Amino acid sequence: MSGNGKFKKQLSLIDLTFIGLGAIFGSGWLFAASHVSAIAGPAGIFSWVLGGFAVLLLGIVYCELGAALPRAGGVIRYPVYSHGPLLGYLMGFITLIAFTSLVAIEVVASRQYAAAWFPELTKAGSSDPTAIGWLVQFGLLCLFFWLNYRSVKTFAKANNLISVFKFIVPLLVIGVLFAFFKPQNLTSQGFAPFGMSGIEMAVSAGGIIFAYLGLTPIISVASEVKNPQRTIPFALILSVLLSTAIYVLLQLAFVGSVPTEMLANGWAAVSKELALPYRDIALALGVGWLAYLVVADAMISPSGCGNIYMNATPRVIYGWAQTGTFFKIFTRIDEESGIPRPALWLTFGLSVFWTLPFPSWEALINVVSAALILSYAVAPVSVAALRRNASDMPRPFRVKCMGVMGPLSFIIAALIVYWSGWSTVSWLLGLQIVMFVIYLLCGRFVPTQHLSLGQQVRSSLWLIGFYAVTIVLSKLGSFGGIGAISHPFDTLVVAACALGIYYWGAATGVPAHLVNLDDDEESEAVAEPRAGLRPVGGRAQHAS
Repeated sequence: MSGNGKFKKQLSLIDLTFIGLGAIFGSGWLFAASHVSAIAGPAGIFSWVLGGFAVLLLGIVYCELGAALPRAGGVIRYPVYSHGPLLGYLMGFITLIAFTSLVAIEVVASRQYAAAWFPELTKAGSSDPTAIGWLVQFGLLCLFFWLNYRSVKTFAKANNLISVFKFIVPLLVIGVLFAFFKPQNLTSQGFAPFGMSGIEMAVSAGGIIFAYLGLTPIISVASEVKNPQRTIPFALILSVLLSTAIYVLLQLAFVGSVPTEMLANGWAAVSKELALPYRDIALALGVGWLAYLVVADAMISPSGCGNIYMNATPRVIYGWAQTGTFFKIFTRIDEESGIPRPALWLTFGLSVFWTLPFPSWEALINVVSAALILSYAVAPVSVAALRRNASDMPRPFRVKCMGVMGPLSFIIAALIVYWSGWSTVSWLLGLQIVMFVIYLLCGRFVPTQHLSLGQQVRSSLWLIGFYAVTIVLSKLGSFGGIGAISHPFDTLVVAACALGIYYWGAATGVPAHLVNLDDDEESEAVAEPRAGLRPVGGRAQHAS
């Protein structure tokens, strides 16, 4: 295998927008409606708006990074540029877990919906796969691997075809369900029966953030995008705006078309009565042809999303390896195809692994949502730090009002993590702290010529502080904690702490003379040279 190849610029604005929309429209829209209703009632509509607003803010912030630094695996490399390899290592670990498990989640979702036609795929009385069901999941993963192994253009063509069908069905669902819309459903059990805390919790636990988080694949393939300075911001913003409009309409249509008799026990019981929301409600309303289309789409939509993450994850692994804190073999790119094939093999292996002990879709969305939003949360801090330490870097897309946008987007991301609840926060953030300790013990073996371990710790300590504070507040708060701090005061305390940590992180980035953004073979992707700016770790440390 050749190890000196380069990424090939083959992706257009249409390709990139479909990657974003395709990643957003996976299993989330198929399962989330009933879960959101059970947690927030009709007010779940506002949960979707809140989630869309949060992801839009983070997406706009990512636009500045993606346009200025179009790099493969950017979600890992931006923290390295701004705060050093230690921060990139922490983000690499949590992103690798989230992305590879996402591929598995989507094939599991496809199999769960397919069981409506082929019940032998799922064990009776549970959501676990039978031996045949697991083989179907494995076959889908093999198909994703093959599509991505050939070339990025083969992947893009397949994704564009799948995406067209994926959006026809949700639009049909909206149109048909509004024909059965009952306005009284919005108030029969109270518009917000679980209060503001229900609206907030639905953002994480209801699967909303999980449904929205399709922006990272856009950033991950940045080195393969034509005219990235223009294409990336357009694709990011367009993906979020379109998906928010569709999601809000889907939720409103679902709430308004639920048969009145199903609400006798309140909204909390809806997720059990309508476990496959749009298929079950179509059958209840006597629209059999729509139920048929929903099941067909339910096997295709998650598969398309899984295929996208099979494509994006190798770029993240590549980006992590480029920082010098992961195995160097994963920096190899096949010369003919432009694919980081060793990283693709690792992605495939981990995706298969996650299907082995895999629980249901519902059991994992909370954890994966929190893990993904953590990787997003670092972006505004990276932007602020780079503005301080690399102020001369050309920025084709510059976020206006960053003094407001930056802290606001970080606060919202922190709240979404907090709303995930104590059971998720405790082990997920606790595991990150353990990985930090492991790095401290092994830090001297990391090949970072320009930064000492002490400098890396000083530039990354704000994130560990954020983890520790969030764990403590989660234990004391009302989202799965002991309730010592009641709602909404717990949310206000988390927001105040997040604001302080944002400014701490922005002020402790890598010193300006150690920053280098003009790294390795991807520098040709950048419109203007950045003389004098150097990377802080990995292969690029050998640049003269």
